[in-house]
Amino acid sequence: MIDSKQTYFRYLKQDQIALGRQKDRRPRLFGDEIWKFERLLRKVEYYANCRSGAASEIIYKYYKYRYHRLSVRLGFTIPVNVFEEGLAIPHYGVIVVHGNAKIGRNCRLQEGVTIGATNGSHEAARIGNNCYLGSGAKVLGAVTIADDVAVGANAVVTRDITEAGTTWAGSPARKVSDKDSHSNLCRDLFG
Repeated sequence: MIDSKQTYFRYLKQDQIALGRQKDRRPRLFGDEIWKFERLLRKVEYYANCRSGAASEIIYKYYKYRYHRLSVRLGFTIPVNVFEEGLAIPHYGVIVVHGNAKIGRNCRLQEGVTIGATNGSHEAARIGNNCYLGSGAKVLGAVTIADDVAVGANAVVTRDITEAGTTWAGSPARKVSDKDSHSNLCRDLFG
């Protein structure tokens, strides 16, 4: 969670690396909407967690409004304070994440991913570090996913995945490989 200006800058840098944009100082004026979205997400998180005083409250509401508009435009429903540093979203498309989910560092989400609760419960997934969720993957309920796990396209995870460094696919998701998620993530995150 972003709790200081130093943490805020660290999150921004790690997200930039996860997106493979290390050579660019900032997003281009036209294009780079996903990078702009992620930077705005981190700014809203910073002001949500660190604001004090009336001026900070106004700035927070302004950025929250801009964040909401961009979220709707891109099709993302991602609440604040869910993702640790290193979030990578490579494509536009509907992504829905429950507000009570907790996702670790260096997570990559493809389009069509859903991380949600089930049956009226308010408990959602706990996903470890260095995880990859393929196109259309669904993680439903209060499940736990270990570190370095790859979940394939259109897989449906409804039970805990406790084996770190594995690949899962199918509906319901089953282990298909002992290969970890690192080949699906930016190499510079591990260098």
